[in-house]
Amino acid sequence: MYNEEGGKAGSTMATGFALLSMDPEKGTPSTSLGPKMGMEATSLSRILKSMEEKGLIIRKKNPLDGRSVLLYLTDFGREMRDYSKTIVLRFDEAVKEEVPEEDLNKFIEVAETIMELISSKKIYPDEIGLK
Repeated sequence: MYNEEGGKAGSTMATGFALLSMDPEKGTPSTSLGPKMGMEATSLSRILKSMEEKGLIIRKKNPLDGRSVLLYLTDFGREMRDYSKTIVLRFDEAVKEEVPEEDLNKFIEVAETIMELISSKKIYPDEIGLK
């Protein structure tokens, strides 16, 4: 759904999520973005390269650690971040208008339980699977 709406402004869900995951003022270490978004480094690298080519972000060496890079939003990146935020908030408002609060709270509770099962590896423990 975001891809459809975001596509009107030349954005994608991945780009919007990345923009919303970045600190618009202080910059964001590139190494912290992948875990925050739940993405592998190779997938994130492609997204960041595309965002840089579109003029949404710039990369600068971290002044505190020259081995790492900080990602900063450009003015256009801030504009697109605001656009992404508006789309997400509008979606949230539409859901809240149609779904009773009790049902929504139960949905969130179930989703949190599922996320806990996933993160605790209770569904597929490490000893199951390929080696």
